[in-house]
Amino acid sequence: MNHQRRNTLKAGGGLGVLGLLAAAGIIKPEMVNAAWNQTAFEAKNMDVAFTALGAEKPAESADVVITAPDIAENGAVVTVGVVSNLPKTEQIVIMIEKNPNMVAATFTLPEGTVADVQTRMKMCQTSEVYAMVKADGKFYVAKKEVTVTRGGCSG
Repeated sequence: MNHQRRNTLKAGGGLGVLGLLAAAGIIKPEMVNAAWNQTAFEAKNMDVAFTALGAEKPAESADVVITAPDIAENGAVVTVGVVSNLPKTEQIVIMIEKNPNMVAATFTLPEGTVADVQTRMKMCQTSEVYAMVKADGKFYVAKKEVTVTRGGCSG
């Protein structure tokens, strides 16, 4: 029995149904796209970014831990991790102060999820990396300077 053919037919049928629902207007594109905070992602200073994310003045917290290299030899790929030891962590936002777009990543965490995220990002130059955490409706922040020897942003 050819399982690959069977799986292809199943997937094609599912896509066909999805296409019909979209054509009929039952499913709209915004229903499948994640919410995007355009103001936060286009912010050019930290205060604007914090405000757009709903955090006027987040409190510094030792319970928010950033793991990133002290020196990044190649700014095109910098591994950054954030762990929140705060109970009821709802969201983690990673921001890079001197990048063209400060908000680099946002993570929304369902209740009961371990608040530990890792990602790779580009850094244009030596900068403070901020981790903002929303936990139990309040905002907390931590920061760490990462020295970049070769920038990863073109232009």
